[in-house]
Amino acid sequence: MIESSLNTDQFELNKLDSLSNTIFGVAMTLLAYDLPKASEFTKVPEWTDLYHVYGARLSAMVVSFIVAGVFWMSHHRRLMMKPLGSRGIVLLNLLFLLSIILLPVTNGLNGSFGMTQVVAVVYGLHLIVIAGLNAWLWRLATGPGMHVELVAAAFPLLVFVPGTIVAALAPRYAIYFWVLGFGALLVRRLLSPRAAV
Repeated sequence: MIESSLNTDQFELNKLDSLSNTIFGVAMTLLAYDLPKASEFTKVPEWTDLYHVYGARLSAMVVSFIVAGVFWMSHHRRLMMKPLGSRGIVLLNLLFLLSIILLPVTNGLNGSFGMTQVVAVVYGLHLIVIAGLNAWLWRLATGPGMHVELVAAAFPLLVFVPGTIVAALAPRYAIYFWVLGFGALLVRRLLSPRAAV
């Protein structure tokens, strides 16, 4: 009788990495799906026509694309750090990926109605869920104590929460807070031991 040395409660997270690459790629591509098509213009557009049709939607798409990119990099680093995970870790990662799949939905709403309170708050809450799940997964990956990656993962939460409060009070200014969430990359770089070299 051959004894298996593999723990059946552990999953290889590199398989989850392949799935997540596909999910992030599709979600990031679908962000452009709601952009108006050239055929929707009845005449040759002027600059002001282009701005009115594309301005809000294009800026929402760029913000959401960068959000997805930042979280994809974080997710990839986390999976490389811990090659094995429990069933609970896999399920939590799948929940995180579900929050990424929904990004084109809230982005579409934000691009079309971003200046409205309800849509801006929904978009902000969605960003909080993504950042919260990411930070939780980093806490599980790094264990107790402070870690550079955990601090960088928590940074967007510190920005998205007040940004969502601003969205409830003055929706047009919330985007400036959400853009600050990308400072997580800078925080990670500044706190990284390599940055001191």
